[in-house]
Amino acid sequence: MQTRLKVYRAMHNLTQEDLAKKIGVTRQTVIAMEKGKYNPSLDLAFKIARYFKVNIESIFIYDQNDNKSTGEIKI
Repeated sequence: MQTRLKVYRAMHNLTQEDLAKKIGVTRQTVIAMEKGKYNPSLDLAFKIARYFKVNIESIFIYDQNDNKSTGEIKI
Protein backbone atom coordinates (compact mmCIF):
# COMPACT_ATOMS: atom_id res chain seq x y z
CA MET A 1 0.00 0.00 0.00
CA GLN A 2 1.28 3.44 -0.88
CA THR A 3 0.68 6.43 1.34
CA ARG A 4 0.47 10.20 1.08
CA LEU A 5 0.72 10.55 4.84
CA LYS A 6 4.01 12.48 4.68
CA VAL A 7 2.48 14.92 2.17
CA TYR A 8 -0.57 15.57 4.36
CA ARG A 9 1.61 15.91 7.44
CA ALA A 10 3.80 18.48 5.68
CA MET A 11 0.75 20.38 4.37
CA HIS A 12 -0.36 20.78 8.00
CA ASN A 13 3.14 21.68 9.25
CA LEU A 14 3.24 18.70 11.61
CA THR A 15 6.29 16.80 12.75
CA GLN A 16 6.10 13.03 12.96
CA GLU A 17 5.94 13.41 16.74
CA ASP A 18 3.08 15.94 16.52
CA LEU A 19 1.01 13.64 14.31
CA ALA A 20 1.78 10.62 16.46
CA LYS A 21 0.45 12.39 19.56
CA LYS A 22 -2.68 13.59 17.76
CA ILE A 23 -3.62 10.12 16.49
CA GLY A 24 -2.43 8.15 19.54
CA VAL A 25 0.53 6.20 18.16
CA THR A 26 4.30 6.34 18.49
CA ARG A 27 6.56 8.36 16.23
CA GLN A 28 8.03 5.05 15.04
CA THR A 29 4.58 3.99 13.83
CA VAL A 30 4.23 7.20 11.81
CA ILE A 31 7.68 6.65 10.32
CA ALA A 32 6.81 3.06 9.38
CA MET A 33 3.52 4.11 7.77
CA GLU A 34 5.25 6.85 5.77
CA LYS A 35 7.84 4.35 4.51
CA GLY A 36 5.15 1.83 3.60
CA LYS A 37 6.48 -0.71 6.10
CA TYR A 38 3.35 -0.70 8.25
CA ASN A 39 -0.25 -0.91 7.12
CA PRO A 40 -2.49 0.73 9.69
CA SER A 41 -5.59 -0.94 11.05
CA LEU A 42 -8.85 0.23 9.56
CA ASP A 43 -9.59 2.06 12.81
CA LEU A 44 -6.27 3.93 12.65
CA ALA A 45 -6.70 4.72 8.95
CA PHE A 46 -10.11 6.26 9.69
CA LYS A 47 -8.66 8.22 12.61
CA ILE A 48 -5.92 9.66 10.37
CA ALA A 49 -8.39 10.50 7.60
CA ARG A 50 -10.74 12.20 10.07
CA TYR A 51 -7.87 14.22 11.51
CA PHE A 52 -6.97 15.55 8.05
CA LYS A 53 -10.68 15.84 7.08
CA VAL A 54 -10.28 13.69 3.97
CA ASN A 55 -11.35 10.20 2.95
CA ILE A 56 -9.06 7.23 3.49
CA GLU A 57 -8.35 6.87 -0.22
CA SER A 58 -6.84 10.37 -0.27
CA ILE A 59 -4.09 9.23 2.09
CA PHE A 60 -3.75 5.48 1.55
CA ILE A 61 -3.54 4.07 -1.95
CA TYR A 62 -4.17 0.35 -2.32
CA ASP A 63 -2.03 -1.21 -5.02
CA GLN A 64 -3.60 -4.40 -6.38
CA ASN A 65 -0.32 -5.24 -8.08
CA ASP A 66 1.65 -5.05 -4.85
CA ASN A 67 3.78 -8.19 -4.75
CA LYS A 68 3.02 -8.59 -1.04
CA SER A 69 -0.65 -9.19 -1.82
CA THR A 70 -1.38 -12.42 -3.60
CA GLY A 71 -5.13 -12.19 -3.32
CA GLU A 72 -5.19 -15.64 -1.80
CA ILE A 73 -7.07 -16.41 1.35
CA LYS A 74 -5.73 -19.26 3.44
CA ILE A 75 -8.19 -21.20 5.54
